[in-house]
Formats: sequence, structure tokens, C-alpha cells
Amino acid sequence: MSEFGLRLAISLTQIAAVMGIVVVTVLLLTLAERKVLGWMQDRMGPMEVGPYGILQPFADAIKLFFKEDIIPAGANKFLFTMAPVLCLIPAFIGFAVIPWGPNWTLEIGGITVKPFVISDINIGILYILAFASIGAYGIILGGWASNSKYSLLGGLRSAAQIISYELNVGLSIIGVVLLTGSLSLVEITDAQAGWFWNWYLFALPAPQIFAFVVYVISSVAETNRVPFDLPEAESELVAGFFTEYSGLRFAFSSSPNTQHGPGVQVMC
Repeated sequence: MSEFGLRLAISLTQIAAVMGIVVVTVLLLTLAERKVLGWMQDRMGPMEVGPYGILQPFADAIKLFFKEDIIPAGANKFLFTMAPVLCLIPAFIGFAVIPWGPNWTLEIGGITVKPFVISDINIGILYILAFASIGAYGIILGGWASNSKYSLLGGLRSAAQIISYELNVGLSIIGVVLLTGSLSLVEITDAQAGWFWNWYLFALPAPQIFAFVVYVISSVAETNRVPFDLPEAESELVAGFFTEYSGLRFAFSSSPNTQHGPGVQVMC
């Protein structure tokens, strides 16, 4: 195999592994959220599929895959179809610059490889913020192209909320960038290696505890989770910007909820 072919095979393997981890993590966190909400409401939560309902997210994924894909008669079919893709890709593409393990270097077939890092670029923070912002376009287009007043209002609310809280997210990360002296997520992670007291969250002389709190709250707001779920207010907007979506497109258009989750490690 040529050097280019080997590099391509290694990169595709890394991408597939990260995508698998992300998808499974989202499924498990969805189950955890439903269980916690059930306990808070004196319910059991999902219990039917698998032991204690642990296979429920996988059953939901299979159900969404086989559900009928409905396009409303008055919708703009092209934009209605492309909007979920524009939501999904930015939500996942940011994981390419996040280190998933130690910054090791291995030799494979004469090629130097970092097994836990897909791409180490010196503007990793800006890369994530830039691509996360693109998701707002998918939300607006999905709400408008659905030709539904509920979807349009939900899309406008969600985009406004995402854009508003991105300023807080960006500013809360500046302290970490200044302490590290780099925008690379690999270097930021290496600078905090070791036990938890080495994390910038606690490190002296400038602990980032207040910035961390602002970051977490803003991230929850950007992903439209409770109590910042105004764009998806079921009592007035049904399901928000993805009201008219079904099947896989419904799952894709819901993907902005995963955008900022792993970025919390930046502040730690």
C-alpha cells in the first residue's frame, strides 16, 4: 500500500472510531436523561427494551431509520431536505480537533501517527466555534422551508438563542487560551495533564471556576435544553424548528443538541 493510501486508511479508521463513540455516547446520554426525568417525576423511565430499558435508545434509532420520510406539500423540498444535513455536519465536524486520549506518537509503516488525535491544528478553538455557528443556518432554513408558522418561529428563536450565547461561550474560553498560550486543543489538554488540581478550573493564580460556570450554562442554552428550551416550547410551538420533520431527518435536525457537549473539557 502506498504512503497516501496508508494515511487515508488510518484517517478513515480514526474518523469511524470517533463517530461511533459520539453516536453511542449520545444514545446513552439520551437514556440517562430520560431515566433522570422519570425519577424526578416519580416514574421508572424506559423499562421495556432490554434490561431496565438500556436498549431503548437503540430501538428508537432503528425506529427513526425505518419511519416514513414525509415532506409537507407546501415546503421548499430542496432546502427542507438539506437543512438537517447543514445541522448535522457542523455538529460532528468539530470532534476532528478534539484529543480523545494521550498525545502519543506511533510509527505505522514508516508513517508517524497520533492515534488519539484526528487533526491537531493551531486554531482548534476558532475551528470549533466557526463550525458550530454554521448550524444556525440549518436551523433557520429548516424552519423557513417547512412552510409552517410553528417551525418558522421555532427556527428564529433557536437561531437567536444560539447566536446570543455564543458570545458568552467564546469569552469564557479566552482565560484558558491566555493561560495556555495556544488555540490548539491538544496543547490545551497537555497543559492540564495530570491530576485534577492541574486543571485550569482550579489552578492558581487564575482559577477558571467562574468562566467554567458561564460556559456550562451557555452551552446548555445553546443546545436548547431545559430550562433554556424556549425555541422548543411544546405548549406553543409543538416541537420548534423540526416540527414538520420525521424519520432520519428528525434525528438529523435535532443534532445541534450535541454541538457543545464535549467542548466542556476545554474549560477543565
